[in-house]
Amino acid sequence: MAWSVALACASAGPPAAVFGPGLRSDPAAAARVAHGLYPAAGLVETGDTVLDFALWPYEDELFVGAYDRALLVCDRRLFCMDEDARRIADTVGTALPGGQGGVLVLHSVISGCWFRRYAGGALVRDVFVTAEDGVVIDRGERLPVEQPYWKAIDTGAGDVPLPFDQESFGLDLAQAYMFGRGIADRGEDGFLPLELPLRRFKIG
Repeated sequence: MAWSVALACASAGPPAAVFGPGLRSDPAAAARVAHGLYPAAGLVETGDTVLDFALWPYEDELFVGAYDRALLVCDRRLFCMDEDARRIADTVGTALPGGQGGVLVLHSVISGCWFRRYAGGALVRDVFVTAEDGVVIDRGERLPVEQPYWKAIDTGAGDVPLPFDQESFGLDLAQAYMFGRGIADRGEDGFLPLELPLRRFKIG
């Protein structure tokens, strides 16, 4: 499956312990997050949806899920990987005191993956790879779940073309550090991350 994803996430505790059945998004808290990200924009709330339909928003859309111990933001501007994208990523990734966060951007056309990991209020991992250009960014200590992907490069193989699947790489990182399970995996408890509720906003 080819995924396009522009998602930032934070949780106050291990993701597997935070994300589970029955999570509800607080509309008022979601609106505060949205206005905090875009204080000068005209934001219009346009209803509720679920993560499955929010992963790759239109350019004038923003999706926010504000839960008791977690925060989700879907924003296509993350795909630009510019100063504004880093601002959004840093704001969401460090939003919960003492928590942790992750940012995942996948694009099916350019075959790229950008992942950022936050812990203790700081950015600890920043990696960007594409199928054609190889390793573009590789900052911070590599995370345990990454290690199998880097074996070929670490033993002397070139990174162009990338010797591993960038989509699987990103989804494995999201499973370990964002949701505690696969984004499209329904657990025995009935919880499926793609069914998480979010509030939708139009950006004027």
